[in-house]
Amino acid sequence: MRLEWWKYLGIAILLYTLLFGMLVPLGPGIVEVSPSQTNTGPGQEFEVWGYNTRFSQFEKLNVVLKLDDNHCVLAREYQVISDYRLKAIFDLPALPEGARSSEFATLIIYPAGTGTAILPSAVSLKEGDGDSSGAWVPESQFAFDRNTSLHFPYRNILMESIRNTYFHVALWFAMMFILGASMVYSIRYLRSGLLDWDLKANAYAQVGILIGCLGITTGMIWAANTWGKAWSWDIKQTMAAVAMLIYLAYFVLRSSIEDQEKRARTGAAYNIFAFATLIPLLYVVPRLVDSLHPGSGGNPAMGGEDLDNTMRLVFYPAIIGWTLLGTWVAQLTFRYLKILYLMRSRNLTEQ
Repeated sequence: MRLEWWKYLGIAILLYTLLFGMLVPLGPGIVEVSPSQTNTGPGQEFEVWGYNTRFSQFEKLNVVLKLDDNHCVLAREYQVISDYRLKAIFDLPALPEGARSSEFATLIIYPAGTGTAILPSAVSLKEGDGDSSGAWVPESQFAFDRNTSLHFPYRNILMESIRNTYFHVALWFAMMFILGASMVYSIRYLRSGLLDWDLKANAYAQVGILIGCLGITTGMIWAANTWGKAWSWDIKQTMAAVAMLIYLAYFVLRSSIEDQEKRARTGAAYNIFAFATLIPLLYVVPRLVDSLHPGSGGNPAMGGEDLDNTMRLVFYPAIIGWTLLGTWVAQLTFRYLKILYLMRSRNLTEQ
């Protein structure tokens, strides 16, 4: 029982990930602003559609367009149509000196429910002919960060599918740990010649590929909902598929060699090579080419722009949980392979 505690811990963590990851609501967000392009000047009207917002439940809303930290403007008036819809009228001042002919402004609404609703680059502003009584003010005059309850961040396009982070991304991290363990066992076999290390390397590789296939599957489901197509030959998808094919070749190679010792040595050498290709295929090459995949410009799902503190409460435990589950399954697979090997050896001896 004392040696099995980590298995129960893994199951408990995954249950926590499932419940917490699915039950915590998303924060408020802005789905659409119409029109998305306008000129500066008085009386510019916009219609806004929100997500998980509660516009009608607040006596006063602050509807703000922001160019940068020093140039913000508050709506002159607004009309709440429903919890998820409102109209706002701005007196937009002239663009700041030195600005381009067209500038994108971020729309911010607070309070909007359980926090602040933000839509980056919501409106394209062009210089108009009319004078406006409005004036740019610094962001310091507003209190945008009002998170009043526990929620996950709203991200445009991703929306509710952001919860797949705890499965798709966490599975890939778990796969790396499991395949890394497989490589370590291959090295230990080459150094010692003990067959158990080769069987463990084989078992961990099998489970690692299974987790990788689950990662690709969850990624395809995610892509179908966000990109509109499950498989678009994006560089990240393509490199992930190539990595899986390289590992599948490991099993083909092992099955093609009859001699046990030769199979183990050749498989161990190939396993080390296969793991060495994972880093460039998954984390280097996709950053050299334009990609639809999030995180292509930095550490995937690890930066402040990818995760907030609430998501970290689920994401990091999810990695641990999936890794522990994968280790458990790999140990069971090793026992099966060991029994299979002993049975074959026994049959050969009897013959």
